[in-house]
Amino acid sequence: MKKYLLLFLITSCFSTNLFSQATNDAGLWATFNVEKKLTKKFGLFITEEYRRKENFTRTNLFYTDLGVYVKPLDFLKVSLAYRPIEKYMDDNTFSYRHRLMLDIVVKRKFGKLAASFRERIQAEVRNVYSSDIGCIPEWYSRNKFELKYDLDKPITPYLAVEFRYQFNNPRAVESNKLWHRNRYTLGLDYKLNNKNQFGLYYLIQQEFNISAPQNLYIVGIEYSISI
Repeated sequence: MKKYLLLFLITSCFSTNLFSQATNDAGLWATFNVEKKLTKKFGLFITEEYRRKENFTRTNLFYTDLGVYVKPLDFLKVSLAYRPIEKYMDDNTFSYRHRLMLDIVVKRKFGKLAASFRERIQAEVRNVYSSDIGCIPEWYSRNKFELKYDLDKPITPYLAVEFRYQFNNPRAVESNKLWHRNRYTLGLDYKLNNKNQFGLYYLIQQEFNISAPQNLYIVGIEYSISI
């Protein structure tokens, strides 16, 4: 745990030093999740998300996650999802993208504190029929650490930090084999009942080691249903 905290502090300082070199924007992310547990260890999920950018004034993208998960152990969850993305471009056209994601999540509880680590490997292609490199996938690794605190109430606060590493992107080869994006999140989950949950969070995203870095300030809302 100490080494993860040290990594978080070092990366935060590094990102802060690069903060002034990036452009800034604010936006909204709205998410709707549906999960169906088929057995104790296996289930399906669907996620819909809508994002706005340019200080909340312009549509950024829509996406849908279609996935399955398995929990072979109480502390381990593995999921696989396909995500079609419609990203709204500056010329008022859409860029169509397709992403596959493999998530491995490990959770441990320490009294009222719950800690989790998620490793995500993702591959994405874009503009397959209109780009010479459309079929060449972009490969990333995304490491996310999260801490939740049980208040013995419907409200559960949490903190999260995510680091993204670029294996290969044919459109941005200068960032290959580099860490280039961090996300920091502070949020609250409100459990309405055993099947419904509402979430609210604030997220800061910082980019570096890329040609045109941008810092995002995101207000996020989530609604989740288990059926």
